[in-house]
Amino acid sequence: MAERPGRARRAGRARRVGLAAAAAVVAVGGAAVIAAAVLSAARTPAAATGTRVATAAVVRADLTNAVQEAGSLTYAGSFTVVNQTQGTAYTILPRPGQVIRRGQRLYEVDGGPVVLFYGRRPEWRALSLGVADGPDVAQLDANLIALGYATSAGLPVGNAFTDATAAAVEQWQAATGQAVTGQVAYAPGPLRVTSVSAGLGTPVQPGVAVLTATSPRPVVDVPLPVSQEYLVHRGEAVTVTMPDGTAAGGRVRAISAVATDAAGGASPGPPGASPGPGSPGSAPGGGAPGGGAASATVNVVVRLSHPAVAGHLDQAPVTVSIVSASVHGVLAVPVSALVALAGGGYAVEVDQGRSLHLVAVHTGLFGQTLVQVSGSGLRPGMRVEVPAP
Repeated sequence: MAERPGRARRAGRARRVGLAAAAAVVAVGGAAVIAAAVLSAARTPAAATGTRVATAAVVRADLTNAVQEAGSLTYAGSFTVVNQTQGTAYTILPRPGQVIRRGQRLYEVDGGPVVLFYGRRPEWRALSLGVADGPDVAQLDANLIALGYATSAGLPVGNAFTDATAAAVEQWQAATGQAVTGQVAYAPGPLRVTSVSAGLGTPVQPGVAVLTATSPRPVVDVPLPVSQEYLVHRGEAVTVTMPDGTAAGGRVRAISAVATDAAGGASPGPPGASPGPGSPGSAPGGGAPGGGAASATVNVVVRLSHPAVAGHLDQAPVTVSIVSASVHGVLAVPVSALVALAGGGYAVEVDQGRSLHLVAVHTGLFGQTLVQVSGSGLRPGMRVEVPAP
């Protein structure tokens, strides 16, 4: 930007546009229409008004208009692990914050581990040779293959509990030091423990919750006003401003189908499975009321492109920028270059070296500092007058 102190100002305009709020009103109201009848005006020396001016280039640019929404960092999913194992006492329990993956111990009863396997179907029966066919057998096969106790060639995944399934179960039990029975619990993926309701040494009761968990993948929850739901679509890119001010990319992963009002009531979260124990090879075990539509929101889940940026933060406030409109390759000038004309509409003052030429413009999209314009003879590289910084 080149400063030109003492440059004359036109008196025919009402004022130079410089307030972001005014720009936003114009952007919502639509493109301005020019009144050509007010283009000729007298000039008032800038020195007389104490105004300092400069020039800025007309550029060709991509512009976006974004809506800022408050959100919070959290973790995807919500799961409750319910014990179904018979026993005397809990002998090992996980700690909050611990991440447990496939094949690892979730907790222990009477010295025997309950191991995490991946799957969306809770185990509900003992699995062994002779059991009726079912998709829970196929789920078991897939886990044994993933853990390296069988190959897909030697153990085709299927609903029948075959000799190959039994052999893989025996290898798993031997490798992990288990007895004849083995207890498992199924969840869709890794679990991050959030709370443990059981206590070490306390009596074991089947059907009682042992712990709650989430997935270990950080996400952002955004309570989006219902009136702005049209702005977001699954898979669209957004920008997340982290608590330390850094910007991180993300994409909309899910949009709740159920609105929540200010009185409370959470929107449904991502679908999950109710982990339950099983026993391959033997017996089973293992706000203010009255919020109304005006305050209703839908929960939008944003998945971060690089989850590591979230660190270990949980429930930390963030800001999510959602693009509401965009244009590409348009002529643009600084918002402060707009001259509001007395008869309505806008113009810019084009610097012609020793003089200024008032050019009527139609405005389009308002970005953060630039505004889309079109006008007779306006082209990239021209200089327009703006207030000096």
